[in-house]
Amino acid sequence: MYPVSDEIIRLLHQKVSQYNQPAFIDKDPISIPHRFTLKQDIEIMGFWAAMLAWGQRPVILKKSQELISRMDGAPYDFIRNHQESDLKRFLHFKHRTFNATDALYFLHFFRQYYQQHDSLEDAFLPDDPDTLTVEPHLILFHNRFCGGYDLDDSYFPARTRKHIATPARNSTCKRLLMFLRWMVRQDNAGVDFGIWTRIKPRQLVIPIDVHVGRVARTFGLLTREQSDWKAALELTDVLRQLDADDPVKFDFALFGAGVEGEF
Repeated sequence: MYPVSDEIIRLLHQKVSQYNQPAFIDKDPISIPHRFTLKQDIEIMGFWAAMLAWGQRPVILKKSQELISRMDGAPYDFIRNHQESDLKRFLHFKHRTFNATDALYFLHFFRQYYQQHDSLEDAFLPDDPDTLTVEPHLILFHNRFCGGYDLDDSYFPARTRKHIATPARNSTCKRLLMFLRWMVRQDNAGVDFGIWTRIKPRQLVIPIDVHVGRVARTFGLLTREQSDWKAALELTDVLRQLDADDPVKFDFALFGAGVEGEF
């Protein structure tokens, strides 16, 4: 690890305070789960919005809302109680490379999963969850989701695997890490939910997108040129120097400053 200048530290903390605010929710995919109060609805639509989060943000929000509408405005209730005929409404759903086949498997996974579990957090928990980072959690979830859980996996479509990243393939896992931030981080700012307690904020790894990567390199926080899992770990290690208990709060600073065009 290498030292961070006092000037950069002050700027990062300032930007966290600026962007970790409900005023910035509306334009962000996190606004989708914020439409709900039931824990399972928050998990389902938080996960789904995060998985669709590539491309223009208005389109991501539109497609996420389309899913909500197709589930009659009540995702958890729909997943538990839908009839097979209700699935026809998803046959023409598409967002970039995510298509109806993927949507139907997501519904299949959720239905089987929530028959046995109260919270999606369980799907991310290894036998020993107290690790330095969530790397083993992500690998385990990928394997469970992709047809290897204690569920009927006969319906798993191979094409859906590409939508669920894993550190085992050296992916940045941006969308899954963003989802975990939403579910795990706990503060009083009103943005992240903090409804999961068995995964700790100190274990989170920062999601690197084009904005976070650019600003982090501009600030000298990231030296690796390629944006991959190793880069995510490198940046998180540096941010852990600034706040060991909550390194990923600086996602607000890096992404916010980047998407708003400040750097």
